[in-house]
Amino acid sequence: MKVRPFRSPHHSSSAVALVGGGTNPKPGEISLAHEGVLFLDELPEFPRQVLEVLRQPLENGEVHLSRAAQQVTFPANFQLIGAMNPCPCGYAGDGSARCHCTEDQIDKYHSKISGPLLDRIDMVLDVPPLPKEVLLNQDDIKSEGSETIRNRVLSAYNVQLKRQKKSNDRLNPDEIEKLVKLDKENKQLLESVIDKLQLSARAYHRILKVARTIADIDNSELVDKTHLIEAISYRRHAS
Repeated sequence: MKVRPFRSPHHSSSAVALVGGGTNPKPGEISLAHEGVLFLDELPEFPRQVLEVLRQPLENGEVHLSRAAQQVTFPANFQLIGAMNPCPCGYAGDGSARCHCTEDQIDKYHSKISGPLLDRIDMVLDVPPLPKEVLLNQDDIKSEGSETIRNRVLSAYNVQLKRQKKSNDRLNPDEIEKLVKLDKENKQLLESVIDKLQLSARAYHRILKVARTIADIDNSELVDKTHLIEAISYRRHAS
């Protein structure tokens, strides 16, 4: 009971397997991942209609199932982590000439993940292949250990609990506006980003939540321009 769940369903899973259901409704993967992580590898390989059922639970933290005989609500407050290749063959942008995918093929591959679903994902990152020098000389690379990173995250989490009695991801729009006071320069920055990336109100507030979290990790009471710029950078590929 002290270990947060980690669920990683196969991309052939059905919508019922993901959200739950059946004649006598049973919880699906999103409820089994409640207060933990739902990891969807090969994200575009999931049927689009299966991915779309994640939208409402991601917003509300629960899933409502209606059947002829009964209605059931299951908890589904999970952290969604997805992974995908840059293109159908997987070699786009790796610096080699192995990728022969056309732009149309790549666009079709990316479009399997809808805009409304991407809108609910806080951070989208490109992870390039590791150079062979790094792979062959990992002992010579200085990096932070998992325990150090964990302690920093826990420290930021405790700051949030002390300040507002809940984590930043659970803040509503009014609460986040009060916690992130923007000066004139930062307002102009966000205004230009909203126009350039055509951001929705949901995406705007998610940027503020991520910026507030970055500031907490940085032990900063105020959200400054550097925190905003970093938060904005995580939305470039989600728009």
